[in-house]
Amino acid sequence: MCRNAYMQLLWGEFVMKAYTEVFKALGDPTRLRIIHLLTLAGKELCVCEFVDSLEEPQYNISRHLKELRQAGLLTERKEGRWVYYSLNKDGGNFKDSLFKLVRSISVDKEDAKRLKERLGIRVKGECVLGIQKSYLLSKKGGGVRVKKTMS
Repeated sequence: MCRNAYMQLLWGEFVMKAYTEVFKALGDPTRLRIIHLLTLAGKELCVCEFVDSLEEPQYNISRHLKELRQAGLLTERKEGRWVYYSLNKDGGNFKDSLFKLVRSISVDKEDAKRLKERLGIRVKGECVLGIQKSYLLSKKGGGVRVKKTMS
């Protein structure tokens, strides 16, 4: 086999593996709900906003966010102790089409309602409060964290 054909074969296998990882990541209902919320929000969301909107414990949300990031679907940005996630649009038409498809799915209308309420408590477009639903706080972390802002 000539080198060029061999490289094309390897590249094709690499691309197929990447697509497989994306679809595996979306095979979980919570991860699908996370992507759905991000498509609805149209902006980055803080981990605590996912926790309150999806009514899932923080450790579950963090685990699912990590898997989505590893599959190349999300980007992560840290600001102090706050971690924000957004859709990773690098990937051209495939990801654009995928995100449009996920947005069109009627996942859970309550998720969207809770997200809208949660985004309403942002200050200057930023998340400044930690998890608001006390029953979702980890037993180890305890308490609600408040981010200090410059006035």
